[in-house]
Amino acid sequence: MRRHIPSTRALLIFDAVARHHGVGKAAEELCLTHSAVSQQLRLLESQIGVRLVQRTARGTELTDAGHRYHGQIAGDLMRLQNHTLEAMAQRVDGLRLIVGAVPVLAEGWLTPLLPQFIARNPGCSLHLQVFPTDLYMADMPFDVGVQYDDAVWPGADARPLMGEFCVAVCSPRAKGRAAMARGDFRVAPLLQLRTRMGAWEEWFAQTPHARPPENLVAGHRFDLFSSLVAAVRADLGVGLVPLYYVERELRSGELQLACAHRAPSSRGYSVFMAPNRTADPLAEAFVEWLCEAGAASQTST
Repeated sequence: MRRHIPSTRALLIFDAVARHHGVGKAAEELCLTHSAVSQQLRLLESQIGVRLVQRTARGTELTDAGHRYHGQIAGDLMRLQNHTLEAMAQRVDGLRLIVGAVPVLAEGWLTPLLPQFIARNPGCSLHLQVFPTDLYMADMPFDVGVQYDDAVWPGADARPLMGEFCVAVCSPRAKGRAAMARGDFRVAPLLQLRTRMGAWEEWFAQTPHARPPENLVAGHRFDLFSSLVAAVRADLGVGLVPLYYVERELRSGELQLACAHRAPSSRGYSVFMAPNRTADPLAEAFVEWLCEAGAASQTST
């Protein structure tokens, strides 16, 4: 079947005209003549059968169809460029590892430890990407994944990594710190993570003599732990977060434990090796190192 895909040259020229709102500046950016740009635009319009640009008193402008088309192809051109740069960045020796990780663990635990692995494997080029929490695909684009225990990756070799302990943290300026230190949270503004709306209930159930507020799911709500912790810093309320995620802030005094109790979470983490990388020495070395780091982290918790 014939594919209706214009040339990359024509799309890049159209993109430049759309961004600069004119043929002249687009020609300058691309080091082409005015007539060469105009010719490519005509060829593109002829191929797709739609008028994309029009001449006005103010110069060259996009038609409504042109605006829609540019909005669709601009992202595609950027992705094509990124894919090309990704291919260009590959080392000749092939020592590259693509690791997907759930964002909270990548930011708060894995990234600070990576220099240890790079020191052991100095020739490795490591690419750390987001392993989506709520989206599971049969064919993951990673060599190794670090996710919650219940993540689904058909065919992957899954190994337990570590558990999770959660703590309640507040700003040093927070009101009612003395009461919270005694376990009295009745007037504390609880901050909520959208994907863990039952977390406070679980934490209070494991906190002896705690006095929770009447409504455990009320309060400001956030999509990311990073946003939630920023809200705690701004003294918007009390946050419930994995201990590893705020250890540096607790040591520096930027945040404080609202209550000394730390409770094990029902969430745990596992490391997954892609089915096609099980015999790869670099992937195996990374998984072994990761499991060592996870075990050491559990011992120190």
